[in-house]
Amino acid sequence: MIKLYLMIGSLFCMLSVMLGAFAAHGLKSRVSEYAIGIFKTAAEYQMVHGLALIAIAILIKWGMNLSWAGGFFIAGTVLFSGSLYLLALTGMKWLGPITPIGGVCFIIGWAILLVQAARYKF
Repeated sequence: MIKLYLMIGSLFCMLSVMLGAFAAHGLKSRVSEYAIGIFKTAAEYQMVHGLALIAIAILIKWGMNLSWAGGFFIAGTVLFSGSLYLLALTGMKWLGPITPIGGVCFIIGWAILLVQAARYKF
């Protein structure tokens, strides 16, 4: 899991930078400012949770039980950021209800990290 989380976290961060640059430079003539804002929000959350996955990998190496947290961060990124990217690019409103499911996955992942940190003997 450590290698997988490091790789996925790094991939999420790399794609976040690329997609953020695309939002700043490539979308201006194609979509509204509102849609660009949605796209940038997706990239921001993707970056944060990519970094969180890298931290999770390090903490797992320390012996913390965080595999579930990492899984929820991955699911949250795919659902939250993915639905926002698609919404911004396509305008399909039916994608809107998917976004909060991703947000709940983020919250669960952070809650798992909180509980495991409280239990961990430093």
